[in-house]
Amino acid sequence: MNLKNCLTALGAVLLSTAALAQSGKTVSLVIPYPAGGLADVIARGVAPVLSKHLNQTVVVDNVAGVSGTLAAQKVLNAPADGMFILQGSPNEVILPPLAMSAVRLRSEDFRVVQLIGIAPMVLVVRHDLPANTIDEFVALARSSARTKPLTYGSTGIGSFYHLLGEQLSKVTGAEMLHVPYKGGAPLLQDMGGGQLDFALLPFAQQYVALAQQKRMKILGTLAETRPESLKQYPTVNEGTALKNFSFDIWTSYMVRRDTPEEVVVRLNRALTEALAEPSVKTVLDAQSLLPAKQVTAVEGVRMYDAEIKRFRELARNINLKPQ
Repeated sequence: MNLKNCLTALGAVLLSTAALAQSGKTVSLVIPYPAGGLADVIARGVAPVLSKHLNQTVVVDNVAGVSGTLAAQKVLNAPADGMFILQGSPNEVILPPLAMSAVRLRSEDFRVVQLIGIAPMVLVVRHDLPANTIDEFVALARSSARTKPLTYGSTGIGSFYHLLGEQLSKVTGAEMLHVPYKGGAPLLQDMGGGQLDFALLPFAQQYVALAQQKRMKILGTLAETRPESLKQYPTVNEGTALKNFSFDIWTSYMVRRDTPEEVVVRLNRALTEALAEPSVKTVLDAQSLLPAKQVTAVEGVRMYDAEIKRFRELARNINLKPQ
């Protein structure tokens, strides 16, 4: 390539990047859940810091509904210019197309720009369930299956928490009844009222308060080893009934896959810097999110594509079919 062509190409990249920075457009962090929840708290901690690193206004846009796919679809319907960023996980972009025939989005239409963190999973049960350890819980599930199977809640058909419940039923050989909810709040309300037996959910600090109020119990985590932030709770590997039943779930910032590479690289750099800020780390720590290995723009694509394959295999393993 001659000098003229090199300068032309460089100029195009600089103009594109400059246009993103100086357009005056507002960047939207699109959140798939209502205000006040875990995802919303994270986004509102990140938004002002990301605004500083992008030199643009960043707002939080809560778009709840249809297992998070309304938010995902909003990002897909917007121009591929990096102005709409989805804060999401496999729950919104990988699993819904496998479970709901009405969902038209394709997982491959997205790419991960940067990881936010890893959410450790916990087994929570109603307070008066006659089990105080994971092994006791498994024994109860097996004995109850013959007469009155235990009920478990999730945030929707095809959600990660639904798949975990089905996988738990499979590995224990105990029939369990799935009860889908529209969100975590009504699920916890029913569990607190003794109407739901258990759930496998990402840890949240509110569970500690609910346990102290004797509205539920935290039996343990699905982590391989005890995370520092959850060291008071035993892991599945410390018992005998569910060894190696270890799962967690990541959350990230995503954009349309056809977003120009130079825009993605700029967003990746700004998000990497924002997530490293002390104020953002404080927000993530308060939600007990474990640190995720930061990725480059290229690594984000590779990681996400590998996760699509992994979750599709998990769905096949429990024979999940679109409904």
